[in-house]
Amino acid sequence: MKRTSNFLPHKVTRQTRADGTILLGSGYPLGPVARRTGDWLHRWAAEAPDRVFLAERSGAGWRSESYASALQKVRALAASLLARGLGNDTPILIMSGNGVDHGLLSLAGQYAGIPTVPVAEQYSLIHGAHGRLRHAIELVRPKLAYVVDADQYGEALALEALDGIEIVASHPHGRPGVTAFDALLSGDSIDVDAAFDAVTPETVVKILMTSGSTSSPKGVLTTQGMMCVNQTQLADSLPFLRARPPVIVDWLPWNHVFGGSHNFNMMLANGGSFYIDDGKPVPGLFDRTLENLRLMTGTLSFNVPVGYGMLLKAMQADADLRRRFFADLDLVFYAGASLPQEVWQGFEAMAMEVKGEVPLMTTSWGLTETAPAVMMQQEPIDRSGVVGVPMTGTTVKLIPDADMRCEVRVKGPNIMPGYLAAPTKTKEAFDDEGFFITGDAMVFVDPDDIDKGMKFDGRISEDFKLLTGTWVRAAQLRIDMLACLSPLASDLVITGADKTEIGVMIFPNRAELKAEGYALAEADGALTDPLLLGDVHRRLAERAREVSGSSSRVARAIVLADPASMPDGELTAKGNLNFRKVLTRRAKLLDRLYTDADPATVTL
Repeated sequence: MKRTSNFLPHKVTRQTRADGTILLGSGYPLGPVARRTGDWLHRWAAEAPDRVFLAERSGAGWRSESYASALQKVRALAASLLARGLGNDTPILIMSGNGVDHGLLSLAGQYAGIPTVPVAEQYSLIHGAHGRLRHAIELVRPKLAYVVDADQYGEALALEALDGIEIVASHPHGRPGVTAFDALLSGDSIDVDAAFDAVTPETVVKILMTSGSTSSPKGVLTTQGMMCVNQTQLADSLPFLRARPPVIVDWLPWNHVFGGSHNFNMMLANGGSFYIDDGKPVPGLFDRTLENLRLMTGTLSFNVPVGYGMLLKAMQADADLRRRFFADLDLVFYAGASLPQEVWQGFEAMAMEVKGEVPLMTTSWGLTETAPAVMMQQEPIDRSGVVGVPMTGTTVKLIPDADMRCEVRVKGPNIMPGYLAAPTKTKEAFDDEGFFITGDAMVFVDPDDIDKGMKFDGRISEDFKLLTGTWVRAAQLRIDMLACLSPLASDLVITGADKTEIGVMIFPNRAELKAEGYALAEADGALTDPLLLGDVHRRLAERAREVSGSSSRVARAIVLADPASMPDGELTAKGNLNFRKVLTRRAKLLDRLYTDADPATVTL
């Protein structure tokens, strides 16, 4: 099968210390790094002034901003912000999701050295999640807050925590005390150039909130240098980014480091075009994504596995969409979990049909604290789950156990300086050599050939012991079980700490269950359809015949009737499950899972 030839071969360096600790590096030098994100904006406004930079849906088409118009508006916005007395210690809270005005305001803050704090729009739109919004406000103490629509966000804007903070809205609807976004575009007689010149690589210009899946969300201090270095590292790993301006149609949220720093800055750094997809890979919103893709397709594609699964089905039924999607595609990038192999192979087959070669299908690894990318699978492979090798300028420190499962720590110019107003947590985040302690584990794909890269192997903190003393690596097992139970399960929680057997609490894909004709009858929070439970039993039994040992054999299951609740803390803004909260809040269902006589419990 012909694969893209425009890639950088792996060339990993390795040092093994006397204590067994392993240090990995890229083997390639770090390329030239911009000083500030504003330098990218100036470059492309000069070299490609009329090229589309940002676009969002407007009626039947797109509202777009060229590089030239974006620079003009960013400078005007920066002047207005400076005239209000905003600076590096007075952040801007952004409460809305992705949008052109959101992007321009963020860049204006970066241009003038004013941090922006994008928080998940769910915190504002879901009444029960307002506690997370209050926490962010109290932590960052903003001087200005932005929403796209003052009516839509009206309940959140009425929070006492926002008293005394100027509210700016793209659509103010005449609400008292709300400033129209357009009013900031008039600029002011402020020396914007002086403020821009004062911005350095060390200037903090973004504060990103962690998901809060294990503790209260922390504010990650993100500098100009972190973001600029990471884009150099990405372009070093993916040569086609420099070969032609990239184009994406992307929905990934900007309050998350991947959507807001990785993807957004990738377009800006390389003179690309970002078409904002206002759809999502969920029932009721995915049709909007398909509508957007029929209007515009990209050279790069970023998505989560469930999104690619939905897209594959849509393209199987639509030859024109299939042709448009693959025609100019250089990259298929998945994140969040491993891409099911049948989806991977489906994309390969379609790419060969349309263009006679397969684009680079890959993923990377990193965290909010690392800006985010640290490792990248930059060579073509034929399966998912491999996160690759260190990127230029980074050092990956591996602390192996007896089974060569390695705790991962990292150092490099893309690592955060610390957490906002949390010196103790910052100190605890680094070891005595200055390596950031990620809490993640990895294993080598081939211990005898380090150029084949590494595979993610879970979070150290998620591992647990059965009563027998057997360790269970819950994160990797969860990935395996999602594949086993696809598409019936939308997510799941691995159980078994201090039990004799491993179990699984399944959040069902209700749309798929309805489509397949399962009954959704329930009893006390669990689904009870015998046909559904029989299918789950069959899948568990088939898998049990293929695995050995109690550390990976799932012996019981229960299908939950109610979805994970964000207001109750079971679901983070990034869509990740808070496993501890699920187990605590659904303790009675956990007890039922380990009760053989319960009719909702599947047992082997």
